[in-house]
Amino acid sequence: MRFSRLFGRDLRPYLAVWLVILALGLASAVAAQTQVTEFRQAVAQAAADDPDLVAFYRARDFNGIWTDDRNRRNAILAAFSAAGDHGLPADRYDADAVIDRLRRAGTPAEQGQAEVALSRLFLQYARDVQTGMLVPSRIDPNIHRQVPYRSRLATLEAFVKSNPAGFLRALPPAAPEYTRLMREKLALERLLADGGWGPTLVSRKLEPGNSGPAVVALRNRLISMGYLGRTASQTYDADIMAAVQQFQLAHGLNPDGTAGPSTLAEMNVEPAARLQSVIVAMERERWINRPRGERHIWVNLADFSAQVIDNENVTFATRAVIGATASDRVSPEFSDVMEFMVINPSWYVPRSIITKEYLPMLKTNPNAVNQLIITDSSGRRVDRAAVDFTSYTESSFPFSMREPPSQGNALGLVKFMFPNRYNIYLHDTPAKSLFRRETRAFSHGCIRLNDPFDFAYTLLARQVADPEAFFQSRLRTGQEQRVDLERPVPVHLVYRTAYTKADGRTQFRRDIYGRDAKIWRALAREGVAVRAVRG
Repeated sequence: MRFSRLFGRDLRPYLAVWLVILALGLASAVAAQTQVTEFRQAVAQAAADDPDLVAFYRARDFNGIWTDDRNRRNAILAAFSAAGDHGLPADRYDADAVIDRLRRAGTPAEQGQAEVALSRLFLQYARDVQTGMLVPSRIDPNIHRQVPYRSRLATLEAFVKSNPAGFLRALPPAAPEYTRLMREKLALERLLADGGWGPTLVSRKLEPGNSGPAVVALRNRLISMGYLGRTASQTYDADIMAAVQQFQLAHGLNPDGTAGPSTLAEMNVEPAARLQSVIVAMERERWINRPRGERHIWVNLADFSAQVIDNENVTFATRAVIGATASDRVSPEFSDVMEFMVINPSWYVPRSIITKEYLPMLKTNPNAVNQLIITDSSGRRVDRAAVDFTSYTESSFPFSMREPPSQGNALGLVKFMFPNRYNIYLHDTPAKSLFRRETRAFSHGCIRLNDPFDFAYTLLARQVADPEAFFQSRLRTGQEQRVDLERPVPVHLVYRTAYTKADGRTQFRRDIYGRDAKIWRALAREGVAVRAVRG
């Protein structure tokens, strides 16, 4: 029976229309499928040279994560736009160029290429803001920092499972120090926009009791720097002296209250230079973006200081002497774990000191440095009178040297060990007068402590009831004794010319080893620049 008879009408025109519609639908579906295929092929091709991107997109059947997700795009573009707040070069990520490329991507192939390009930029930004732009050891061979790089593939996988904006906010270091440095950076940028701290101070020395235009200039500089409240005084009075002392303390200077040459030189350092130091410190924070230990030891070489930190609070601090500025004596930067201390230590003289310093002395006088015991390869004591020291060179000298425990031992009466390939440790010293110096770079690389006994008591307090009595009883024996720490303590030897205090102003120190200048030059080559920001 024909359909027309069944329904009482001729349906052939309708069937023709249906067939046309069906054909158009099939064609549209085929076209859509073709577009999808072209997009996926473009993604696969664009990602082909990056194993992490290939693995990520293959797991997603080469579907995109940006092109159809406005929230993700907006979040990453906002992060790119704010990169400068972190001391990163905004042009490196160029949010405007990304937006333009996405808008101009008219074909599925172009959209697939833009998709992968944005993923590459995302990974670049994530690494830069999380663990730094630079490779530390390439900047200076004495920066032995094991940067905690994250897996790029894991970063992508975590991102697509997270709130985009929240994930990006969590990338920078969470340490309070990073947040405070960022705040100081923004303050210095606003200061630059407002013209800085005023005219350069031209005086050579100013001290309490002085008066006149030079004192007024000093007064105005202290006011603009925030060390002195508003005052019309034209005399170097008690308030100005106190303000100078506060400035000196914040810059690692002897706080004598006199504006001498070194103090005036530090006051004349321009805000742009201080801003560079802060940006470098932020990069350094990114290099160490991992838990530092509930309790840890923090040695800031640039500050000549050592601290014990418990739950972000300084529970012990002392002055330190660090390695001298000669290339073979500088103290390195690295992190390790302190395992034990040695009370009444022997000093096993490093071979470099033996051959470069003591051998020339022994050639002139075989009885030189007679507090040291010379031993052969078997550890037997060598009779100096039986050795012709002049017959040896630095490379052929076959003996070792050791200083037994004593009050005058080069290591003092205690050393603190975190075994490492650099042969660096913390220790006491008989040369106490050096701790009174403003600049304290005198050692062969190890860190000397001004208060080693109190440092020992702080470490021992967690494992003995009376740490002072425990330590002193072993010290009195005069015998070398090892004391293990029941809970080893992380040690971080760092170098910060700019750092903050939780309850005070930002601190600045001289770049004694020139390392931060190297880091800044490297950052500048990557596009980082100081900027002035209003508002």
